[in-house]
Amino acid sequence: MSTQQKTVDYILEQSAGAGGMTAKKMFGEYGMYCDGKVMAFICDDQLFIKPTEAGRAHLGEVTEAEAYPGSKMYFLIDGDRWDDADWLAGLVRVTAAALPMPKPKRPKA
Repeated sequence: MSTQQKTVDYILEQSAGAGGMTAKKMFGEYGMYCDGKVMAFICDDQLFIKPTEAGRAHLGEVTEAEAYPGSKMYFLIDGDRWDDADWLAGLVRVTAAALPMPKPKRPKA
């Protein structure tokens, strides 16, 4: 099952208070970016946040799961939590702040 566009749009809208939010199709699902940093995946209409200590502190009780078969473990964010835009934006903000900037891509030869 793949993610519906309306799910991606809703999560981006709800987390917009964290900064510049975008999503890009990746492996048939979506990578979620905050100010240019990939910090989550949306797969099978579920939200998976990259694990950080700041994110763990924000969440309190953590549920971890694979975003796709064979992936690393991510924080699985229950769909009921998406409705609280301030809470979701806060989680996205602290997670993105804890992650390094992506390495610059080499120019093609």
